[in-house]
Amino acid sequence: MKHPHIPGVWHSLLTFGGVIIIVIAGMLWLGISLHSLLLLALIWVAAHSYVIGFDFHEIKSSMISGIEKGLGAIFIFFLIGVLIAALIEAGTIGGLIYYGIDLLHPTFFLPAGLILCSLMSLATGTAWGTIATIGVVLMGLGDALGIPLPLVAGMVVSGASFGDKMSPVSDTTNLAAMSADTDLHSHIKSMMYTTVPTYIICLIAFGLFGLYHSGQTLSAQELLLLKTHLRVEFVIGPLTLLPLAVLLALSLKRTPAEISMLVSVATAVVLAIATQERSLPEVLNSLHTGYTADTGMAQLDKLLSRGGITSMMWTMSLALLALSLGGILDRAGFVRSLLSGLLKRIKRSATLIATTIGTGVVTNMSMGEGYLSIIFGGQIFKDSYEQDGLEKHMLSRSLEEGATLSTSLIPWTTSGAFITGVLGMSPLLFAPYAFFNLINPLLSIGLAYLGYGIFRKVQQPNNIKTE
Repeated sequence: MKHPHIPGVWHSLLTFGGVIIIVIAGMLWLGISLHSLLLLALIWVAAHSYVIGFDFHEIKSSMISGIEKGLGAIFIFFLIGVLIAALIEAGTIGGLIYYGIDLLHPTFFLPAGLILCSLMSLATGTAWGTIATIGVVLMGLGDALGIPLPLVAGMVVSGASFGDKMSPVSDTTNLAAMSADTDLHSHIKSMMYTTVPTYIICLIAFGLFGLYHSGQTLSAQELLLLKTHLRVEFVIGPLTLLPLAVLLALSLKRTPAEISMLVSVATAVVLAIATQERSLPEVLNSLHTGYTADTGMAQLDKLLSRGGITSMMWTMSLALLALSLGGILDRAGFVRSLLSGLLKRIKRSATLIATTIGTGVVTNMSMGEGYLSIIFGGQIFKDSYEQDGLEKHMLSRSLEEGATLSTSLIPWTTSGAFITGVLGMSPLLFAPYAFFNLINPLLSIGLAYLGYGIFRKVQQPNNIKTE
């Protein structure tokens, strides 16, 4: 057996560049399935790992290691599919759409939806839970109001990502602070400098889009017809919102996400049997295969016919391939070697911040999991920030703005695959409208080069030039 050696910068660039070319060229120009492309990329990286001395068993072990690190996300996939089916069975999704038609005016739908998703994700700390509940409802409302769905999805992801980034109970918020060895309060306070102006820009942008599309929305008669069909399919009343209220209450009490979802599912199952005239076998079977709507209105049937464990299999299989790929790239050291070469050439603090943010995007593309990208970035850049005399929360902020915000926009990450499965739309379609995710990193880099929002320790070495 050959003894593995550390890959060089050029070899790492060739390996990683090959992955990007295979995926992007295959998707955009050849129309090849993303699963097949990731399999080809996996073979490509495995071959290069073999060249540097890894044998078959070590390559397989690397793949398994990558999957193990993302198992938490896989479990959530199953539960989200079950939760969506249960909420539809109980009439919760239908009820929210029914009441939302009266509450949300087309002109203010997009900025109001952004705020709603932001508050939900800020309170619960979960972007996925927000997208799978309020996000699904807003997609239905947006469709009913005649607003383009990619724009609605971009608004939902923007709001959900805001809370995921800023909430003190969010996994990524705490993980970024931990990876940079800073306290949570300093981390959140530091992010305010770039997040607040970004959010204001997003509110204005979605407000302008709302004004533009307000004249293209459905008539009052068409919306009344939609409400009538909802009434035929479900018994709608305040009680139908109980499962969502249970989910929100448990999340606010910082109950583990898995337990919160299971309790909400149990509440929805009981409610479906008690109020929707559904039998226990029908409800339990839909948790596996999803709910099938037959309202007589194609637009509504498409929205409500979803959920179940089987609906998440596409997402799960894609995530397994992406995590396997990330496991090899990590274990073989290709990404680490590539970044070590770049770090030697960094001479400015702003460039260090820009590189950290860019690395979050690159590692998401290679490892397929935002959590891994945050941990990896903390390990790689911690010494560089220390040498430059930057406060530790500068690193944690940059990790969030690179890794957390980009993971939802890459189709083959666990987050991108999850959103595709839940909203039925590829990130390639809604990414141009996910303004918060796009603007925040760019604004952060721009402000850094202007010298704004850069915090230094009182005593600092001069290894890297200041601004």
